[in-house]
Amino acid sequence: MGKKPQLLVVSGPSGVGKGTLLHRVIAESGLPLTMSVSATTRKPRPGELDGREYYFLSQDEFETKRLAGEFLECFEVFGTGTWYGTPRKMVEKELTSGRWVVLEIDVQGARRVKEQFPEAMTFFIEPKSLDVLKERLQGRGTETEEAMQRRLGRAIEELQHVAEFEHRIVNDDLDTAVREFIAILKS
Repeated sequence: MGKKPQLLVVSGPSGVGKGTLLHRVIAESGLPLTMSVSATTRKPRPGELDGREYYFLSQDEFETKRLAGEFLECFEVFGTGTWYGTPRKMVEKELTSGRWVVLEIDVQGARRVKEQFPEAMTFFIEPKSLDVLKERLQGRGTETEEAMQRRLGRAIEELQHVAEFEHRIVNDDLDTAVREFIAILKS
């Protein structure tokens, strides 16, 4: 296990369970891991708090920060006018303080971060199958049929880029996936 702070870039299709997996890895690894909090222009969902799940910004605030180069990566998602981005200062501050920073971002964002941090460890979290992914998205109960189909289409695209990632973890059984992720971090 290296002592040098690490940047961990984690991608995978929406609904694959990245958030649940990462919260367990952070809680159980014994490593100085911290989640990066992304910024977004979307409205908070019930129970979400500004600064905890996301930094919720207006379109104007986001655009100002984007033009000032304050994001490691940022993209408009699904062509909806909703933006997401990783605040550069927070990541650099945490790495400098000795913490390992976990970025949960899409494939496109992962590529951009890897250009800036070639030493970053990259992980792709996969579903057992597209059918399982569809069941998970339906189980959320937060998606319209159109939004779900858009996410499934995006998942198919993202799965074509798994070879760009150093590590692949199939999130079929959460306990197994957590153990596998932690073993990689400690090797």
